[in-house]
Amino acid sequence: MIVTIVGTGAMARAVATIALAGGHTVRIIGRSHARAEALAGELARAAPDGTVGASDAIAVEDADLVVLAVPYPAGVELAATYGTALTESVIVDISNPVDPTSLDDSLVPPGTSAAELIAAEAAPGAPVVKAFNTVFATTLLSGAVAGKPLDVLIAGDDADGKGAVADLAEAGGLRPLDVGPLRRARQLEALQLLHMAVQQPLGLTWSSAVKILP
Repeated sequence: MIVTIVGTGAMARAVATIALAGGHTVRIIGRSHARAEALAGELARAAPDGTVGASDAIAVEDADLVVLAVPYPAGVELAATYGTALTESVIVDISNPVDPTSLDDSLVPPGTSAAELIAAEAAPGAPVVKAFNTVFATTLLSGAVAGKPLDVLIAGDDADGKGAVADLAEAGGLRPLDVGPLRRARQLEALQLLHMAVQQPLGLTWSSAVKILP
Protein backbone atom coordinates (compact mmCIF):
# COMPACT_ATOMS: atom_id res chain seq x y z
CA MET A 1 0.00 0.00 0.00
CA ILE A 2 0.92 3.64 -0.35
CA VAL A 3 0.77 5.18 3.12
CA THR A 4 0.87 8.98 3.20
CA ILE A 5 1.55 10.41 6.64
CA VAL A 6 0.65 14.03 7.29
CA GLY A 7 2.90 15.22 10.09
CA THR A 8 6.56 15.14 11.05
CA GLY A 9 6.42 14.53 14.81
CA ALA A 10 7.10 11.51 16.99
CA MET A 11 3.90 9.67 16.09
CA ALA A 12 4.44 10.31 12.38
CA ARG A 13 7.89 8.76 12.71
CA ALA A 14 6.52 5.78 14.65
CA VAL A 15 3.66 5.00 12.25
CA ALA A 16 6.04 5.38 9.30
CA THR A 17 8.44 2.93 10.93
CA ILE A 18 5.65 0.37 11.32
CA ALA A 19 4.54 0.89 7.71
CA LEU A 20 8.07 0.43 6.38
CA ALA A 21 8.54 -2.70 8.49
CA GLY A 22 5.48 -4.11 6.74
CA GLY A 23 6.87 -3.40 3.28
CA HIS A 24 4.62 -0.46 2.44
CA THR A 25 5.56 2.67 0.53
CA VAL A 26 5.63 5.71 2.80
CA ARG A 27 5.26 9.37 1.91
CA ILE A 28 5.74 12.15 4.44
CA ILE A 29 3.92 15.49 4.21
CA GLY A 30 4.57 18.37 6.58
CA ARG A 31 3.85 22.07 6.88
CA SER A 32 7.59 22.44 6.45
CA HIS A 33 8.77 20.52 3.40
CA ALA A 34 12.30 20.68 4.78
CA ARG A 35 11.20 18.86 7.95
CA ALA A 36 9.32 16.30 5.87
CA GLU A 37 12.44 15.68 3.79
CA ALA A 38 14.57 15.41 6.93
CA LEU A 39 12.25 12.82 8.47
CA ALA A 40 12.05 10.87 5.22
CA GLY A 41 15.84 10.82 5.09
CA GLU A 42 16.12 9.53 8.65
CA LEU A 43 13.54 6.83 7.95
CA ALA A 44 15.34 5.80 4.77
CA ARG A 45 18.62 5.42 6.64
CA ALA A 46 16.93 3.35 9.34
CA ALA A 47 15.16 1.14 6.76
CA PRO A 48 17.45 1.09 3.71
CA ASP A 49 15.34 -1.53 1.95
CA GLY A 50 12.16 0.51 2.34
CA THR A 51 10.56 3.04 0.00
CA VAL A 52 10.06 6.41 1.64
CA GLY A 53 10.10 10.02 0.52
CA ALA A 54 8.70 13.48 1.18
CA SER A 55 5.74 14.68 -0.85
CA ASP A 56 4.01 17.92 -1.67
CA ALA A 57 1.35 19.05 0.78
CA ILE A 58 -1.34 18.25 -1.80
CA ALA A 59 0.05 14.90 -2.98
CA VAL A 60 -2.53 12.64 -1.35
CA GLU A 61 -4.78 11.58 -4.22
CA ASP A 62 -3.24 8.17 -4.93
CA ALA A 63 -2.61 7.11 -1.32
CA ASP A 64 -4.33 4.02 0.01
CA LEU A 65 -4.09 5.32 3.58
CA VAL A 66 -3.72 8.94 4.66
CA VAL A 67 -2.64 9.06 8.30
CA LEU A 68 -3.38 12.38 9.97
CA ALA A 69 -0.52 12.43 12.49
CA VAL A 70 -1.30 15.93 13.70
CA PRO A 71 -2.77 17.30 16.94
CA TYR A 72 -6.47 18.02 17.29
CA PRO A 73 -8.08 20.07 15.73
CA ALA A 74 -5.62 20.17 12.82
CA GLY A 75 -6.97 16.87 11.48
CA VAL A 76 -10.47 18.31 11.22
CA GLU A 77 -9.13 21.29 9.31
CA LEU A 78 -7.07 19.08 6.99
CA ALA A 79 -10.06 16.86 6.17
CA ALA A 80 -11.96 19.94 5.06
CA THR A 81 -8.99 21.35 3.15
CA TYR A 82 -8.19 18.16 1.25
CA GLY A 83 -11.86 17.60 0.40
CA THR A 84 -12.43 15.32 -2.58
CA ALA A 85 -8.69 14.61 -2.90
CA LEU A 86 -9.22 12.00 -0.16
CA THR A 87 -12.29 10.31 -1.65
CA GLU A 88 -10.32 7.24 -2.75
CA SER A 89 -8.22 7.02 0.42
CA VAL A 90 -8.84 5.71 3.91
CA ILE A 91 -8.36 8.57 6.39
CA VAL A 92 -6.71 7.41 9.62
CA ASP A 93 -7.13 9.62 12.67
CA ILE A 94 -4.58 8.93 15.41
CA SER A 95 -5.20 12.07 17.47
CA ASN A 96 -6.15 12.47 21.11
CA PRO A 97 -8.11 15.68 21.75
CA VAL A 98 -6.65 16.21 25.20
CA ASP A 99 -5.78 19.49 26.91
CA PRO A 100 -1.95 19.26 26.89
CA THR A 101 -1.57 21.56 29.87
CA SER A 102 -3.56 19.39 32.27
CA LEU A 103 -3.98 15.98 30.58
CA ASP A 104 -7.31 16.06 32.34
CA ASP A 105 -9.91 17.31 29.86
CA SER A 106 -11.18 16.39 26.43
CA LEU A 107 -11.28 19.20 23.89
CA VAL A 108 -14.23 17.82 21.91
CA PRO A 109 -17.88 18.41 22.81
CA PRO A 110 -19.69 15.65 24.73
CA GLY A 111 -21.20 12.94 22.56
CA THR A 112 -18.66 13.03 19.77
CA SER A 113 -14.98 12.42 19.04
CA ALA A 114 -12.16 13.89 17.01
CA ALA A 115 -12.59 11.08 14.49
CA GLU A 116 -16.30 11.79 14.05
CA LEU A 117 -15.60 15.50 13.59
CA ILE A 118 -13.06 14.61 10.91
CA ALA A 119 -15.62 12.36 9.21
CA ALA A 120 -18.13 15.21 9.22
CA GLU A 121 -15.68 17.43 7.34
CA ALA A 122 -14.33 14.79 4.96
CA ALA A 123 -15.68 14.40 1.45
CA PRO A 124 -18.62 11.99 1.06
CA GLY A 125 -17.35 8.47 0.47
CA ALA A 126 -14.02 8.95 2.23
CA PRO A 127 -13.93 6.41 5.08
CA VAL A 128 -12.46 7.52 8.41
CA VAL A 129 -10.83 5.05 10.78
CA LYS A 130 -9.65 5.68 14.34
CA ALA A 131 -6.45 3.82 15.17
CA PHE A 132 -3.06 4.10 16.89
CA ASN A 133 -4.34 6.67 19.39
CA THR A 134 -4.02 4.30 22.36
CA VAL A 135 -0.27 3.75 21.88
CA PHE A 136 2.63 6.06 22.64
CA ALA A 137 5.28 6.91 20.05
CA THR A 138 8.09 5.35 22.08
CA THR A 139 6.33 2.01 22.45
CA LEU A 140 5.12 2.04 18.85
CA LEU A 141 8.71 2.34 17.66
CA SER A 142 9.61 -0.83 19.54
CA GLY A 143 6.34 -2.58 18.69
CA ALA A 144 6.05 -4.32 22.04
CA VAL A 145 5.84 -3.84 25.79
CA ALA A 146 6.89 -6.53 28.28
CA GLY A 147 7.57 -8.88 25.39
CA LYS A 148 4.05 -8.67 23.98
CA PRO A 149 3.11 -6.99 20.69
CA LEU A 150 1.14 -3.77 21.03
CA ASP A 151 -2.61 -3.84 20.57
CA VAL A 152 -3.91 -1.40 17.96
CA LEU A 153 -7.56 -0.69 18.69
CA ILE A 154 -9.43 0.17 15.50
CA ALA A 155 -12.86 1.81 15.10
CA GLY A 156 -14.69 2.70 11.91
CA ASP A 157 -17.85 2.30 9.88
CA ASP A 158 -16.15 0.99 6.73
CA ALA A 159 -15.09 -2.66 6.88
CA ASP A 160 -12.59 -2.38 4.04
CA GLY A 161 -11.04 0.71 5.58
CA LYS A 162 -10.64 -1.01 8.93
CA GLY A 163 -9.21 -4.03 7.16
CA ALA A 164 -6.56 -1.93 5.46
CA VAL A 165 -5.51 -0.39 8.77
CA ALA A 166 -5.48 -3.83 10.39
CA ASP A 167 -3.23 -5.10 7.60
CA LEU A 168 -0.87 -2.17 8.19
CA ALA A 169 -0.66 -2.93 11.90
CA GLU A 170 -0.31 -6.68 11.52
CA ALA A 171 2.36 -6.47 8.82
CA GLY A 172 4.32 -4.23 11.18
CA GLY A 173 4.25 -6.83 13.95
CA LEU A 174 1.34 -5.42 15.98
CA ARG A 175 -2.01 -6.96 16.98
CA PRO A 176 -5.00 -5.17 15.43
CA LEU A 177 -8.33 -5.36 17.27
CA ASP A 178 -11.58 -4.18 15.68
CA VAL A 179 -13.58 -2.50 18.45
CA GLY A 180 -16.59 -1.55 16.36
CA PRO A 181 -18.08 1.47 14.57
CA LEU A 182 -16.57 4.92 14.41
CA ARG A 183 -18.58 6.10 17.40
CA ARG A 184 -16.33 3.84 19.51
CA ALA A 185 -13.65 6.46 18.92
CA ARG A 186 -15.28 8.31 21.84
CA GLN A 187 -14.29 5.50 24.18
CA LEU A 188 -10.85 5.10 22.60
CA GLU A 189 -10.11 8.78 23.12
CA ALA A 190 -11.38 8.63 26.71
CA LEU A 191 -9.29 5.52 27.35
CA GLN A 192 -6.13 7.22 26.17
CA LEU A 193 -6.91 10.36 28.15
CA LEU A 194 -6.86 8.17 31.26
CA HIS A 195 -3.74 6.35 30.05
CA MET A 196 -1.97 9.69 29.65
CA ALA A 197 -3.23 11.09 32.95
CA VAL A 198 -1.76 8.22 35.00
CA GLN A 199 1.73 8.36 33.51
CA GLN A 200 3.20 10.66 36.15
CA PRO A 201 1.27 9.36 39.21
CA LEU A 202 2.23 5.77 38.41
CA GLY A 203 5.76 6.56 37.24
CA LEU A 204 5.19 4.95 33.85
CA THR A 205 7.43 7.34 31.83
CA TRP A 206 5.27 7.04 28.69
CA SER A 207 6.42 3.46 28.19
CA SER A 208 3.21 1.62 29.12
CA ALA A 209 0.60 0.06 26.86
CA VAL A 210 -3.10 -0.75 26.84
CA LYS A 211 -3.34 -4.52 26.39
CA ILE A 212 -6.43 -6.73 26.12
CA LEU A 213 -5.69 -10.22 27.36
CA PRO A 214 -7.90 -13.29 26.85
